[in-house]
Amino acid sequence: MRSIILSILLLATIPVSAQTYRDTIVAYQKQYTKELLEDARSPIKAADVKFMHFFPADRSYNVWADVKVTVGNKPFLINTHSGKQKPFKEYGTITFSIHDTVQTLHMYQSVDIVSGRPTTDDLFIPFTDLTNYETTFAGGRYIELSIKDIVNNKLLVDFNKCYNPYCAFAEGYSCPIPPDENALHMAIRAGEMMFSKHLGY
Repeated sequence: MRSIILSILLLATIPVSAQTYRDTIVAYQKQYTKELLEDARSPIKAADVKFMHFFPADRSYNVWADVKVTVGNKPFLINTHSGKQKPFKEYGTITFSIHDTVQTLHMYQSVDIVSGRPTTDDLFIPFTDLTNYETTFAGGRYIELSIKDIVNNKLLVDFNKCYNPYCAFAEGYSCPIPPDENALHMAIRAGEMMFSKHLGY
């Protein structure tokens, strides 16, 4: 009888745990949308929220990555959708596995154009993948993390939190274009999807 009760209790905790993770992602999406609406420069208005879409939360896209810090890299310019260029410096690379496929992405830091020094501890990861043009913005998506998130050369990267640049919603913004080195040769079916206002649904 005791083993049966333990089995029932174990089974009962599985959906609760999964639901908790889904809830955290839904809460993140709501907060992301709220901050987007509050930003004075945002291309999104309250009436546009219905055109924003997200993949269902999928824990398999929440992965631990190995961090390799890049030493001695000089600032360089990343092209943007407006034709301007923005200064960044490579902080390092992350290597991770999704669905048994090993991938690598480069992480960048925004730098002051005069001093060439990083402006914050923020890490910027712009990337493209095989969902672009189909279910996600053609120009790729972004992930933002922090150097403070790195522990023992490990970094937890949750693609459920990747988001669209402003250029996915409207023209006239200088959104960094993901460098070719950050092109993933797999589909990342997680995070923000294509803004559908211009697609008629």
